[in-house]
Amino acid sequence: MPPNGAGFDPAERIIDRLRRSRTLALLIGEDPAFVRTVAQLPAIAASDATTLLTGETGTGKELVARAIHYLSDRASRPFVPVNCGALPDSLLEDELFGHERGAFTDARVRRSGLIAEADGGTLFLDEVSSLSPRAQAVLLRVLQEKTFRPLGSSLEKPVDVRFLAATNVPLESLMQEGRLRPDLYYRLSVLCVALPPLRERRADIFPLARHFLIKHARPGFEMPLLSPEAEAALLRFDWPGNVRELENAMIRGLSMATGGSISAKDIGVPWHGGPDAPAPADGTLTFQQLKRQVVDAFEHDYLARLMAEHGGNISRAAKAAGKERRELGKLLKKHRLAARDFARLS
Repeated sequence: MPPNGAGFDPAERIIDRLRRSRTLALLIGEDPAFVRTVAQLPAIAASDATTLLTGETGTGKELVARAIHYLSDRASRPFVPVNCGALPDSLLEDELFGHERGAFTDARVRRSGLIAEADGGTLFLDEVSSLSPRAQAVLLRVLQEKTFRPLGSSLEKPVDVRFLAATNVPLESLMQEGRLRPDLYYRLSVLCVALPPLRERRADIFPLARHFLIKHARPGFEMPLLSPEAEAALLRFDWPGNVRELENAMIRGLSMATGGSISAKDIGVPWHGGPDAPAPADGTLTFQQLKRQVVDAFEHDYLARLMAEHGGNISRAAKAAGKERRELGKLLKKHRLAARDFARLS
């Protein structure tokens, strides 16, 4: 190892330290796009600033929110998730602020709201894009004043809460359409974490798939393995439902597999093979053909990411990949990837 860790990506060192402490044990992935995202979390956890998590459905926004909470000084206090889509206006204040005894008919006992439950800890506002105009106004006041008033009370109560919010819809577009208050948007997005979709971190597909197979395997039974055909299907598929969809596919595969092997049909992922390796007449590919397709798919996606990260500079990309420049050039040519297509202005 180089002295003082020289030659290693600082982000990778952060991830390694966190993994050893098991703080981020459930955040599985080594793809550069994912590592860069996760490496931000300790610094974000050290702040009390409101943070917005963005990403498509199924990318793990709540998992990251929990990681931020448990990396922070608030770890011993509650983490309270709120589904904003399930907050009707008629129950809004009662759900968030609670009520005093006698505040309304049937209010026979005092009840704490979600904000009071999260006092000292973290309130996670999931699907924040679904907040109604009235809910936006109510939430904005809490974010600004750090106080709330339970129904039936005449007193404002201070609250010590870290707010995290998540959305799978770009809030900027909602703001431009007049469906989201600009002042609320700027309050929510002091810090931002963008989670990459699974199709942009294909190097993590197999580690995640194995994790889910182990997680959902039947106790006392031998765990079936993914067939080469299934592995090829996993890499070729775009995963619109992201990590959550991959987990469901592994659960389906475990349920449907026979003979100790999980096929592409078992996991329910379409597989059509590659243009350079058409299926034989009987529809069955050999082990070597399937293995070649898996390797080719990995190489293409890895090289595309590598070149994008280094702005099309073959020398820097080769050094990062641990390959000779000429060897990398041959691989790029094999996959019809031109360095000029990845060039960017410095």
